Amino acid sequence: MVSRNLVICDQEERYAAALAGFFMKNQELALGVQVCSSIAQALKIQEAAPIDILLIGSTFPKEERAKVEAGNTFILVQSEDVVCEGREMAVNKYQSGEMIMAEVIGQCAQAGEPEKLFLGSGRRQDVRIIGIFSPVHRSKKTGYALQMGKRLAKTQNVLYLNLEVYGGIGGHFPGNGQTIADALYYARQEKKHLRAALAGMVKHMGALDYLLPMRMSEDLKAVGINEWMAFIEQIAAQSIYEVLILDIDEGIRGVYELLRMCSEVYVATMKDEVAQAKVFQFEEELHLMGYEDVRRKLVKKELED
Repeated sequence: MVSRNLVICDQEERYAAALAGFFMKNQELALGVQVCSSIAQALKIQEAAPIDILLIGSTFPKEERAKVEAGNTFILVQSEDVVCEGREMAVNKYQSGEMIMAEVIGQCAQAGEPEKLFLGSGRRQDVRIIGIFSPVHRSKKTGYALQMGKRLAKTQNVLYLNLEVYGGIGGHFPGNGQTIADALYYARQEKKHLRAALAGMVKHMGALDYLLPMRMSEDLKAVGINEWMAFIEQIAAQSIYEVLILDIDEGIRGVYELLRMCSEVYVATMKDEVAQAKVFQFEEELHLMGYEDVRRKLVKKELED
């Protein structure tokens, strides 16, 4: 059931349609999205049902904008010269869809009950957490993890998290956007709503959702294991995701405890003797350090060179 009505009113019809498509791509937002290109059309929409969130172009005169009533009004501005009136909030029109969504959801979450922006309660007890790990470098495990995520995302809600020291921004992942570091920041703030923040941060590879890796290796190394565990538990508790895929390397502090959280751990390896020896040493270390439960979860996957 849709609980919020979002209207995008802009004279650039292709822009408005593209932005609407971006909002509708988010599977957990409880938003009915409508598009129009004139104040008259917006008023007709308003007659049919109250507008909860309005994104309206700054090219409309402020007197005309004021005729359209909405719970939250965002002005799509192209420069800093635009003056917002009353409860209007400015948002940069030509930034990424992720950033626009993050600003809109963030402001709405602060203004009222953030749960009403989302479908269902978001709380799940049966989230499947899949670990992807390898003691073998250049084993193509990230490619394997992404392919697994895309396959599972055909029938389930899946979030991929790259927890590698060097996640490869600019390779598998685009260079711009908020990262796992930003999501961790929100998770630390008791007054922030992580679910609302995630909705504006996630990117998409087809049906697969993902967060960009951290840009600075030292930032990832500085995060303690308890914080990682609390972060993952928050995502599992608050979001719609049925599957979390954690792409992990040994740079994580307390990496074995993180693997212990996983329901299964896929170990990417290769056929050569050196790779096999590293996997053997990894398994022996798990046994010696008291992580036999993790060892029993291991599923070895030999990947092609």
